[in-house]
Amino acid sequence: MIGWPRRRRARPADTGDIPSLSAPDAPPAPGTDPTTGGVRFDGVRVETPEGRVLLADLNVTLSEPRIGLIGPNGAGKSTFLRLINALVRPTQGRVWVDGLDAGRETRAVRRRVGFLFQAPEAQIIMPTPAEDVAFGLEPLRLGRAATRERALAALARFGLAERADQPAFALSGGEKQRLALAAVLALDPALVLMDEPTTQLDLAGRRMFARVLGGLAQRVILATHDLDLLNTFDRVLVIDQGRIVFDGPPAPARAAYEALVLAREAVDPGAAPADTLEARA
Repeated sequence: MIGWPRRRRARPADTGDIPSLSAPDAPPAPGTDPTTGGVRFDGVRVETPEGRVLLADLNVTLSEPRIGLIGPNGAGKSTFLRLINALVRPTQGRVWVDGLDAGRETRAVRRRVGFLFQAPEAQIIMPTPAEDVAFGLEPLRLGRAATRERALAALARFGLAERADQPAFALSGGEKQRLALAAVLALDPALVLMDEPTTQLDLAGRRMFARVLGGLAQRVILATHDLDLLNTFDRVLVIDQGRIVFDGPPAPARAAYEALVLAREAVDPGAAPADTLEARA
Protein backbone atom coordinates (compact mmCIF):
# COMPACT_ATOMS: atom_id res chain seq x y z
CA MET A 1 0.00 0.00 0.00
CA ILE A 2 1.10 3.56 -0.41
CA GLY A 3 1.84 6.42 1.93
CA TRP A 4 0.85 10.00 1.32
CA PRO A 5 3.69 12.39 2.29
CA ARG A 6 3.30 16.07 2.96
CA ARG A 7 3.81 18.11 -0.17
CA ARG A 8 6.92 20.09 0.70
CA ARG A 9 10.49 20.18 -0.38
CA ALA A 10 12.57 17.86 1.75
CA ARG A 11 14.92 19.47 4.23
CA PRO A 12 18.62 18.70 3.76
CA ALA A 13 18.60 16.33 6.73
CA ASP A 14 15.96 14.22 5.00
CA THR A 15 17.88 13.70 1.78
CA GLY A 16 21.42 13.07 2.98
CA ASP A 17 24.54 14.79 1.72
CA ILE A 18 24.39 15.91 -1.88
CA PRO A 19 27.81 15.76 -3.56
CA SER A 20 29.38 18.68 -5.35
CA LEU A 21 27.96 19.14 -8.82
CA SER A 22 31.45 18.70 -10.23
CA ALA A 23 32.06 15.45 -8.37
CA PRO A 24 31.97 12.19 -10.34
CA ASP A 25 29.03 9.89 -9.87
CA ALA A 26 29.40 7.39 -7.08
CA PRO A 27 29.60 3.71 -8.08
CA PRO A 28 26.29 1.90 -8.12
CA ALA A 29 25.17 0.58 -4.75
CA PRO A 30 24.35 -3.10 -4.28
CA GLY A 31 20.98 -4.04 -5.69
CA THR A 32 21.01 -1.47 -8.49
CA ASP A 33 20.91 -2.07 -12.22
CA PRO A 34 23.67 0.13 -13.71
CA THR A 35 22.97 -1.07 -17.26
CA THR A 36 19.62 0.70 -17.43
CA GLY A 37 19.35 4.44 -18.09
CA GLY A 38 16.26 6.59 -17.89
CA VAL A 39 13.15 5.68 -15.92
CA ARG A 40 11.75 2.16 -16.01
CA PHE A 41 8.49 0.82 -14.60
CA ASP A 42 8.45 -2.96 -14.16
CA GLY A 43 4.98 -4.36 -13.50
CA VAL A 44 3.98 -1.37 -11.38
CA ARG A 45 0.61 -1.19 -9.67
CA VAL A 46 -0.55 1.36 -7.09
CA GLU A 47 -3.59 0.99 -4.84
CA THR A 48 -4.94 3.11 -2.00
CA PRO A 49 -5.28 1.54 1.48
CA GLU A 50 -8.96 1.02 0.62
CA GLY A 51 -8.03 -0.99 -2.46
CA ARG A 52 -8.84 1.59 -5.14
CA VAL A 53 -6.50 1.15 -8.12
CA LEU A 54 -4.64 4.34 -9.05
CA LEU A 55 -2.21 2.88 -11.59
CA ALA A 56 -1.98 -0.59 -13.10
CA ASP A 57 -0.01 -2.63 -15.62
CA LEU A 58 2.83 -0.12 -15.99
CA ASN A 59 5.68 -1.59 -18.02
CA VAL A 60 7.43 1.26 -19.76
CA THR A 61 10.90 2.79 -20.17
CA LEU A 62 11.28 6.58 -20.46
CA SER A 63 14.61 7.87 -21.74
CA GLU A 64 13.80 10.77 -24.08
CA PRO A 65 14.83 14.33 -23.09
CA ARG A 66 11.25 15.66 -23.05
CA ILE A 67 8.28 13.49 -22.09
CA GLY A 68 4.75 14.75 -21.49
CA LEU A 69 1.85 13.23 -19.56
CA ILE A 70 -1.76 14.13 -20.38
CA GLY A 71 -5.12 12.72 -19.41
CA PRO A 72 -8.34 13.50 -17.54
CA ASN A 73 -8.33 14.66 -13.94
CA GLY A 74 -7.81 11.71 -11.64
CA ALA A 75 -6.23 9.61 -14.39
CA GLY A 76 -3.08 8.97 -12.35
CA LYS A 77 -0.60 11.50 -13.77
CA SER A 78 0.51 12.92 -10.42
CA THR A 79 0.86 9.45 -8.92
CA PHE A 80 2.94 8.44 -11.94
CA LEU A 81 5.35 11.32 -11.30
CA ARG A 82 5.55 10.67 -7.56
CA LEU A 83 6.54 7.06 -8.15
CA ILE A 84 9.66 8.25 -9.96
CA ASN A 85 10.81 10.31 -6.97
CA ALA A 86 9.73 7.67 -4.41
CA LEU A 87 7.12 10.00 -2.95
CA VAL A 88 4.68 7.18 -3.59
CA ARG A 89 5.66 3.51 -3.32
CA PRO A 90 4.19 0.91 -5.67
CA THR A 91 1.87 -1.70 -4.24
CA GLN A 92 3.66 -4.12 -6.53
CA GLY A 93 6.43 -3.88 -9.11
CA ARG A 94 9.58 -1.76 -9.18
CA VAL A 95 10.59 1.66 -10.43
CA TRP A 96 14.13 2.26 -11.67
CA VAL A 97 15.72 5.70 -12.16
CA ASP A 98 19.04 5.73 -14.03
CA GLY A 99 19.73 2.23 -12.78
CA LEU A 100 18.74 2.95 -9.19
CA ASP A 101 15.88 1.11 -7.50
CA ALA A 102 13.64 3.96 -6.31
CA GLY A 103 12.25 1.82 -3.51
CA ARG A 104 15.65 0.87 -2.10
CA GLU A 105 17.94 3.72 -3.17
CA THR A 106 15.58 6.55 -2.29
CA ARG A 107 18.22 9.09 -1.23
CA ALA A 108 20.31 8.53 -4.33
CA VAL A 109 17.23 8.87 -6.54
CA ARG A 110 16.15 12.10 -4.88
CA ARG A 111 19.62 13.56 -5.39
CA ARG A 112 19.17 13.00 -9.11
CA VAL A 113 15.52 13.98 -9.45
CA GLY A 114 13.93 17.36 -8.81
CA PHE A 115 10.17 17.73 -8.34
CA LEU A 116 8.05 20.78 -9.08
CA PHE A 117 4.60 20.45 -7.51
CA GLN A 118 1.42 22.00 -8.85
CA ALA A 119 1.00 24.13 -5.70
CA PRO A 120 4.20 26.15 -5.18
CA GLU A 121 3.26 26.97 -1.59
CA ALA A 122 4.06 23.34 -0.78
CA GLN A 123 7.71 23.97 -1.63
CA ILE A 124 8.36 27.47 -0.28
CA ILE A 125 9.42 27.18 3.36
CA MET A 126 11.71 30.16 4.04
CA PRO A 127 10.80 33.85 4.59
CA THR A 128 12.38 35.29 1.43
CA PRO A 129 13.07 33.93 -2.06
CA ALA A 130 16.84 34.20 -1.62
CA GLU A 131 16.70 32.31 1.67
CA ASP A 132 14.42 29.67 0.20
CA VAL A 133 16.73 28.86 -2.70
CA ALA A 134 19.79 29.06 -0.42
CA PHE A 135 18.22 26.64 2.04
CA GLY A 136 18.01 23.97 -0.63
CA LEU A 137 21.68 24.54 -1.47
CA GLU A 138 22.95 24.05 2.09
CA PRO A 139 23.93 20.38 1.62
CA LEU A 140 26.38 21.43 -1.10
CA ARG A 141 28.45 23.30 1.53
CA LEU A 142 29.39 26.06 -0.88
CA GLY A 143 29.92 28.67 1.80
CA ARG A 144 27.63 31.57 2.63
CA ALA A 145 28.80 33.95 -0.11
CA ALA A 146 28.85 31.34 -2.87
CA THR A 147 25.47 29.99 -1.79
CA ARG A 148 23.87 33.42 -1.95
CA GLU A 149 25.49 34.14 -5.32
CA ARG A 150 24.11 30.91 -6.73
CA ALA A 151 20.68 31.57 -5.23
CA LEU A 152 20.54 35.06 -6.74
CA ALA A 153 21.60 33.70 -10.13
CA ALA A 154 18.78 31.14 -9.98
CA LEU A 155 16.26 33.85 -9.11
CA ALA A 156 17.52 36.15 -11.87
CA ARG A 157 16.99 33.38 -14.38
CA PHE A 158 13.27 33.56 -13.60
CA GLY A 159 12.95 37.32 -13.36
CA LEU A 160 12.89 37.35 -9.55
CA ALA A 161 16.17 39.13 -8.78
CA GLU A 162 14.41 42.26 -7.53
CA ARG A 163 12.22 40.16 -5.23
CA ALA A 164 15.11 38.22 -3.70
CA ASP A 165 14.89 39.74 -0.23
CA GLN A 166 11.19 40.54 -0.11
CA PRO A 167 8.67 38.39 1.79
CA ALA A 168 7.94 35.21 -0.14
CA PHE A 169 4.31 35.23 1.00
CA ALA A 170 3.79 38.52 -0.86
CA LEU A 171 4.68 37.00 -4.24
CA SER A 172 1.94 36.43 -6.78
CA GLY A 173 0.91 32.89 -7.67
CA GLY A 174 3.01 32.98 -10.81
CA GLU A 175 6.02 34.37 -8.97
CA LYS A 176 5.73 31.62 -6.36
CA GLN A 177 5.73 29.01 -9.12
CA ARG A 178 8.85 30.55 -10.62
CA LEU A 179 10.50 30.62 -7.19
CA ALA A 180 9.75 26.93 -6.66
CA LEU A 181 11.24 26.09 -10.06
CA ALA A 182 14.31 28.23 -9.36
CA ALA A 183 14.89 26.32 -6.11
CA VAL A 184 14.60 22.97 -7.88
CA LEU A 185 16.92 23.89 -10.75
CA ALA A 186 19.50 25.52 -8.48
CA LEU A 187 20.48 21.99 -7.40
CA ASP A 188 21.06 21.01 -11.04
CA PRO A 189 19.23 17.65 -10.96
CA ALA A 190 19.62 15.18 -13.82
CA LEU A 191 15.86 14.80 -14.20
CA VAL A 192 13.07 17.25 -13.37
CA LEU A 193 9.49 16.14 -12.76
CA MET A 194 6.86 18.84 -13.23
CA ASP A 195 3.23 18.52 -12.17
CA GLU A 196 1.16 21.10 -14.08
CA PRO A 197 3.83 23.82 -13.72
CA THR A 198 2.02 26.54 -15.68
CA THR A 199 -1.28 26.39 -13.80
CA GLN A 200 -0.75 29.68 -11.94
CA LEU A 201 1.18 31.53 -14.65
CA ASP A 202 -0.26 34.29 -16.81
CA LEU A 203 0.50 34.50 -20.53
CA ALA A 204 3.82 36.27 -20.01
CA GLY A 205 4.78 33.78 -17.33
CA ARG A 206 3.91 30.84 -19.56
CA ARG A 207 6.04 32.23 -22.36
CA MET A 208 8.94 32.71 -19.96
CA PHE A 209 8.47 29.17 -18.69
CA ALA A 210 8.45 27.77 -22.24
CA ARG A 211 11.72 29.58 -22.98
CA VAL A 212 13.34 28.25 -19.82
CA LEU A 213 12.06 24.75 -20.49
CA GLY A 214 13.51 24.83 -23.99
CA GLY A 215 16.93 25.74 -22.62
CA LEU A 216 17.15 23.19 -19.83
CA ALA A 217 19.93 20.63 -20.06
CA GLN A 218 18.02 18.31 -17.73
CA ARG A 219 15.61 15.63 -18.85
CA VAL A 220 12.02 16.60 -18.11
CA ILE A 221 8.86 14.57 -17.49
CA LEU A 222 5.92 16.96 -17.34
CA ALA A 223 2.23 16.51 -16.61
CA THR A 224 0.22 19.40 -17.98
CA HIS A 225 -3.13 20.78 -19.04
CA ASP A 226 -1.34 23.15 -21.46
CA LEU A 227 -1.29 20.89 -24.49
CA ASP A 228 0.49 23.44 -26.68
CA LEU A 229 3.47 23.24 -24.33
CA LEU A 230 4.07 19.68 -25.56
CA ASN A 231 4.32 20.48 -29.27
CA THR A 232 8.12 20.20 -29.27
CA PHE A 233 8.34 17.24 -26.88
CA ASP A 234 9.88 13.95 -27.91
CA ARG A 235 7.13 11.73 -26.53
CA VAL A 236 3.71 12.04 -24.90
CA LEU A 237 1.84 9.47 -22.83
CA VAL A 238 -1.94 9.59 -22.51
CA ILE A 239 -3.07 8.17 -19.16
CA ASP A 240 -6.67 7.23 -18.46
CA GLN A 241 -8.09 5.36 -15.48
CA GLY A 242 -4.62 4.44 -14.27
CA ARG A 243 -3.34 2.98 -17.53
CA ILE A 244 -1.27 4.22 -20.44
CA VAL A 245 -3.70 4.24 -23.36
CA PHE A 246 -1.42 5.95 -25.90
CA ASP A 247 2.34 6.43 -26.17
CA GLY A 248 3.84 8.35 -29.06
CA PRO A 249 4.69 11.74 -30.61
CA PRO A 250 2.81 14.88 -29.50
CA ALA A 251 0.39 15.30 -32.44
CA PRO A 252 -1.06 11.77 -32.46
CA ALA A 253 -1.08 11.76 -28.66
CA ARG A 254 -3.19 14.89 -28.66
CA ALA A 255 -5.51 13.35 -31.25
CA ALA A 256 -5.85 10.22 -29.12
CA TYR A 257 -6.71 12.33 -26.09
CA GLU A 258 -9.29 14.32 -28.05
CA ALA A 259 -10.87 11.07 -29.24
CA LEU A 260 -10.97 9.84 -25.66
CA VAL A 261 -12.76 12.97 -24.46
CA LEU A 262 -15.20 12.94 -27.38
CA ALA A 263 -16.05 9.30 -26.63
CA ARG A 264 -16.75 10.26 -23.03
CA GLU A 265 -18.97 13.12 -24.15
CA ALA A 266 -21.00 10.73 -26.31
CA VAL A 267 -21.77 8.73 -23.18
CA ASP A 268 -22.13 11.76 -20.90
CA PRO A 269 -23.54 14.80 -22.78
CA GLY A 270 -22.88 16.94 -19.72
CA ALA A 271 -19.13 16.50 -20.05
CA ALA A 272 -17.00 19.50 -21.02
CA PRO A 273 -16.76 20.15 -24.77
CA ALA A 274 -13.65 19.08 -26.66
CA ASP A 275 -12.45 22.66 -27.05
CA THR A 276 -11.80 22.80 -23.28
CA LEU A 277 -9.38 19.88 -23.28
CA GLU A 278 -6.59 22.03 -21.87
CA ALA A 279 -8.57 22.43 -18.67
CA ARG A 280 -9.07 18.70 -18.27
CA ALA A 281 -5.56 17.24 -18.69
